[in-house]
Amino acid sequence: MKLERMRPTAWRVTFHPLELAALISAARWAEAGAEGELPPDARKQLRAVLDRYDEAVNRS
Repeated sequence: MKLERMRPTAWRVTFHPLELAALISAARWAEAGAEGELPPDARKQLRAVLDRYDEAVNRS
């Protein structure tokens, strides 16, 4: 994984495909109701990130 700060609030992240797959899988598991409680706002933010990821994959 490579992280580059572009601006104070913008980062460029370069992932190996397996790293990205692991992160997306973990996010889907957490959003779907993993063990323990996830606050509603956190679940909503996670769902939004996953939706944007899915949109970007479908555009490629």
